[in-house]
Amino acid sequence: MPEASEAEIMEHQHQAQATTATSRELPMARSMCWHCQSEVTGEYLCGQCVKVQPLSRDLDYFACFQLPRLLNIDEQYLEKTFYELSRTFHPDFYSTKDESEKAISLGNSAFLNAAYRTLKDPIQRAEYLIRLEAGAVKDIRSNPPADLFEEVLELQETLETFRQLAPKGPSSDLEALRKKLQAEREHLEKRQAEMETSLQHKFNEWDQLQERAALSGQAREEKNTILREMQEILSNRTYVRNMVNDLLETMG
Repeated sequence: MPEASEAEIMEHQHQAQATTATSRELPMARSMCWHCQSEVTGEYLCGQCVKVQPLSRDLDYFACFQLPRLLNIDEQYLEKTFYELSRTFHPDFYSTKDESEKAISLGNSAFLNAAYRTLKDPIQRAEYLIRLEAGAVKDIRSNPPADLFEEVLELQETLETFRQLAPKGPSSDLEALRKKLQAEREHLEKRQAEMETSLQHKFNEWDQLQERAALSGQAREEKNTILREMQEILSNRTYVRNMVNDLLETMG
């Protein structure tokens, strides 16, 4: 984050004195102010002593920005809320405060930055939501998608041959391999784009399901199915993306 100017710090301190009535409610780490022991009911600044409060460790990224757990989000709202909260938690505003307030502002800012980076990126947003909804996510597998298995084995052999020939300098064999690898790269990039389109469809399905008033037992099973399908697409996409990156690195 950019450093806050002296004028901004003074403005922030002035606004903090009158923030109780308008502060955004977020889950706090404790129900009493750490400084004056006054009751804290979701305000990130204490209504009595105006000390910044630590965010709860149980706060998830969506709740931090007061967003429902949807995958198509209002990115303008996300950015606006991020900057609003940044002006509250930015460590520069607490440079003259005691060590407790400095530590709290640093912790809150780090959490806020991580939340913003995650939710801003659609892929990271989906991976994070799966962790929230489905618990611990299995590691990204090291095996290729089933329908690409034979193709990937052949591609790995071609890559190895290319690496062996490349140090010997230009040749007709090397150029033929380069053209073959370029075609494979374009094919994999097309597959990755198709996967991202499929993922967007799953985003829409998830959001439609979440927007229903209540989750019946049947809807719960549908929810779990969508989560599994998204995880499968994400795993396949990660493998294909890594193969594309390997091709780019090898071919230069």
